[in-house]
Amino acid sequence: MSSHPSTAARVRADRTAAWARLREHHQACSPGFDLREAFAQDPGRFAALSFEAPELFADLSKNLLEPETLALLLALARETGLEARRDAMFAGEPINLTEGRAVLHTALRAPREASARSAEVHEVLDRLLAYAETVRDTASHGIRHIVNIGIGGSDLGPRMAILALEPHAHRDLQFHYVSNVDGHDITAVLRRLEPTSTLFIIASKTFTTQETMANAQVAREWFLAGGGTDIARHFVATTTNVTAAAAFGIDTTFGFWDWVGGRYSMWSAIGLPIAIAIGAAHFRELLAGAHALDRHFATTPLERNLPVLLGLVDVWNRNFLGCASRSVAPYHQGLARLPAYLQQLEMESNGKSVDLDGQALAYATSPVVWGEPGTNGQHAYFQMLHQGSDVIPVEFIAVRQPDHAHADLHHKLLANCLAQSQALMLGKTAAEAAQEKQPTASTTIDPQVLARHRRFPGNRPSTTLLLERLTPRALGALIACYEHRVFSSGAVWGINSFDQWGVELGKALCNALLPRLASGDASGLDGSTAGLMARLRPPPA
Repeated sequence: MSSHPSTAARVRADRTAAWARLREHHQACSPGFDLREAFAQDPGRFAALSFEAPELFADLSKNLLEPETLALLLALARETGLEARRDAMFAGEPINLTEGRAVLHTALRAPREASARSAEVHEVLDRLLAYAETVRDTASHGIRHIVNIGIGGSDLGPRMAILALEPHAHRDLQFHYVSNVDGHDITAVLRRLEPTSTLFIIASKTFTTQETMANAQVAREWFLAGGGTDIARHFVATTTNVTAAAAFGIDTTFGFWDWVGGRYSMWSAIGLPIAIAIGAAHFRELLAGAHALDRHFATTPLERNLPVLLGLVDVWNRNFLGCASRSVAPYHQGLARLPAYLQQLEMESNGKSVDLDGQALAYATSPVVWGEPGTNGQHAYFQMLHQGSDVIPVEFIAVRQPDHAHADLHHKLLANCLAQSQALMLGKTAAEAAQEKQPTASTTIDPQVLARHRRFPGNRPSTTLLLERLTPRALGALIACYEHRVFSSGAVWGINSFDQWGVELGKALCNALLPRLASGDASGLDGSTAGLMARLRPPPA
């Protein structure tokens, strides 16, 4: 058991012996490191740099590192106290120092009696799943459309998971999402609905989130204007503010706790739309997959601990190779919303520039995370990945068994996934390009000039994650692995991955500007904001 994280001895990453050794290792080895030579010289490289966790297989062998690099990174993890911080999290200590909170989303997926929070967690879970089953009884309940109104994790989690688990979803229910305070968002959704067959889920822990409550009011007005008479039947809230929900007309609420951060909340009552979509049994499988990964993270030695290893590769890429972004390319249409989900998970968690003591960092933290599903991305941004001036690590995700009967399409998808990671590594020399005939190439340009245009540098890093099938259990494990990976890199960087103060300033300024936008009062504003506000104000009547 670790001591309290606020008083435990901490060594910042750049002040460790391992960091200095990694810098020396990078200077000595990285400039001349070539993946193609590494594989040629070491037939066992794939086996040595591949790892397994519940439901997941990861190939790290196409990253620009050697076993020695990984050993030094593991030493860095130990010197920075990653294990102690991990243990403190699972023990319920307030590792979110700036808010004085525990970080216990893992308790949401722990089996009954397996956590100190078990009684309260399972009381809400049992009620939530029982309610979900009543809504799924469409013949009795009459609901055909579910509208989830939330933002941030309250939107990104359900939206990502329901799409991913579509083969397991109720066939007579349609799911819709409203998150943006832009009225075009909710207007387009409501246009397709009828009040009598629609259930609205208002997802806001405090029932005060500006965007969510503004959209909830619009939904309520639409419902009443369309002849709706039973708000209590057609509106439900995932919130801790039961009083505010009751004032709105809602009497069915499901709460959660301050130790559940928004971007870690899909396992909580925020997962209600997921439970309605896939049913109680599958929702419990989703939780079980995440819990299995939790145990892997908590108990597996660092040398074989998949989320730790992925987090350490992220540190290597960011701080030693200078890679400012990472592209996520899931080769499964069900994971189309995963990159957007991971943007919040990683960048809101680790987009920090001060350490746990509030001191400015001398090194970079979170990369930019972005991506699209394959093969769509190949016809959009992969040009830059292969021939652009920046080296961008790519994360490929492939699923061996599809949930459709089109085997030829799936084989093409998998072949494309393998080919793209292979092409990033192998590249193509100008000499090789000069030997090829390309039907679309100009016949008037010098062949050697053309060959230089068609050269691929190669030696570009990638990681490949494999799932057997995209089941609720596998999705739970995958998302939990990403959560613990973000925790691991954040722990090495010595930052608080669980606050998000950077979100607050814009909210406060918005609240100050709202009355000014109505009145036109620009006194004291900077010239740009005043000028833009004047142009955006509606014309006088």
